[in-house]
Amino acid sequence: MRPATTQDTQTLVNLMGEFYAESGFVLDRPRAAAAFSALLVDSRLGQVWLVERGTATVGYIVVTFVFAMEYGGLTAVIDDFYVRPGFRDAGAGTAALAEARERCSKLGVRAVSVEVGAENAVAQSVYRRTGFAMTDRRLMKLGLAAPTHEEQVT
Repeated sequence: MRPATTQDTQTLVNLMGEFYAESGFVLDRPRAAAAFSALLVDSRLGQVWLVERGTATVGYIVVTFVFAMEYGGLTAVIDDFYVRPGFRDAGAGTAALAEARERCSKLGVRAVSVEVGAENAVAQSVYRRTGFAMTDRRLMKLGLAAPTHEEQVT
């Protein structure tokens, strides 16, 4: 895994497009590029890492930061995590998450959370292998702007 730079923005947008397409979403590519650009120039907001195997870029992880009173400091959210299909079931995702955990710890992050679909047993299994546990809390959201994607029309 390596830290992404602004030169990687197009690669990241392409990966994000692949990721969102798997869920039937159409990505607003200019808006995604702007979001990556903002994040990549201000490390206080979070980190973006490219997952690599040899010379191939096989995925990415976006971790954003939140100050949480519950932990008395910085926490992180895995906002996006994607590994290309051909590299799944080969340990790339588990290894990337373990490395992200280590990097977050070195940055002083006190907890890491992730949102995963209730029906996505495969993703839940990958997260559990790296130490994540289900909680008894429910995620609630109040959108104040449109998301960077919209459902694909078939």
